[in-house]
Amino acid sequence: MSNTPFPDKPHAKPVGKRPVAAFFGNLWRVTLVHLAWPAVRTYVWLNENLHAPAWAGGSLREFGLRLWGFAWLTFVWVLLWGDVTWANIVVGALIALLVMVLLPLPRVPVEGRFHPLSALKLVGTMIYNFFLSSAQVAWAAVKPGEPPLGAVVRVHMAIKSDLTLTLAVDYINLVPGTMVVEIDQDQRMLYIHVFDVRKQKYIDEFLKQMAYVERQFIKTFERDDEWHPSPFHGIDDDYHHVPFADRRRVVEQERSRKEKA
Repeated sequence: MSNTPFPDKPHAKPVGKRPVAAFFGNLWRVTLVHLAWPAVRTYVWLNENLHAPAWAGGSLREFGLRLWGFAWLTFVWVLLWGDVTWANIVVGALIALLVMVLLPLPRVPVEGRFHPLSALKLVGTMIYNFFLSSAQVAWAAVKPGEPPLGAVVRVHMAIKSDLTLTLAVDYINLVPGTMVVEIDQDQRMLYIHVFDVRKQKYIDEFLKQMAYVERQFIKTFERDDEWHPSPFHGIDDDYHHVPFADRRRVVEQERSRKEKA
């Protein structure tokens, strides 16, 4: 019997982890068991047994969110001045504290679940549309003939979360040639200025693109089987248990009922 692991392939090497790879492969497992898990258990115990004061949010999670907001506002102040000094940091911290105490922003509920692969596809589509629309706008600016005919088009977006809707509006505004000029928050209607609507096919392509954007944002952030409304949602309660395919029908029924009333 041959001593080589593969007699028919004398130059082949046995399959297995190398010592360095095996060491680092076991290291992260040991770290996860002996460090991450006790840290999670400690956080859960602190969250159940310790309570932050009311002015700090009443819970460790809320206190952590407020602390993050305080640090972010301070960072933005220093970034605006463009010089990292103790004076800018202290003044920025004081201004951040005044803003959070005197001008508190309403809570924005974070709902749904984030899907990285769908997000990458969404970003890739945005980059593609950005360059394509930039070329179209640039060509329309230099080509001879009649100027483009712009118009405001109403589009319904079946997106439940205000945060996701805001991201969708930012997506649309980043693409040259389109700009959201008004938002009907209750009906989830966007009024979008389109660069050129001289031909019906331009409008059809735009509506097709908006339908794709709607689907991708729902796949990325708020799929129906994973949707759990936040207690702070308070908007579009009728949509919580309505499948995506039936939402447009529900909107039309509500609009007809209001017109008859």
